[in-house]
Amino acid sequence: MSMDNQPSVIDQDAFSVRRTIRISAPVEKVWAAVTEPEHISKWFGRAAFDGSGAGTLGTLTWDDHGSIPIRIEEVDAPRLISYRWSNDDALGTFPEALDEEHSTVFTFTLEPIAEGTLLTVVETGFENTSDPVANLEDHRGGWDAELDKLVALLEGGA
Repeated sequence: MSMDNQPSVIDQDAFSVRRTIRISAPVEKVWAAVTEPEHISKWFGRAAFDGSGAGTLGTLTWDDHGSIPIRIEEVDAPRLISYRWSNDDALGTFPEALDEEHSTVFTFTLEPIAEGTLLTVVETGFENTSDPVANLEDHRGGWDAELDKLVALLEGGA
């Protein structure tokens, strides 16, 4: 497993979280892992989508959070995919439908490199959430944990 991947970084002024990691797997494999529900479900939340293009609605489900509404915002295969998802409110609950006003957007950008793929995730929009500072910190830790699982999955020959 790659031990040289740096943790996520918060930009307080831009209300964003960013993480760039190297994965020893080809772009096509990484693309499948961040776009196809059956692959997303192996490392992230259980994913379900009504389709695959921009505007497609779906959910990501975690046992401890329940289902979170999500929408594909932009797709430029196999280079970029952007998702918008709801954030929990002050009570820690998630709306059943996508909450435009309090949602954040996370974008995966893939770049082929000699040893595999450079994957960057940037999540923005935290200024619109119930508790921007806490949510930034929560998602920073979340991206560290989830993307480490992605690396382990892809580099483990799965």
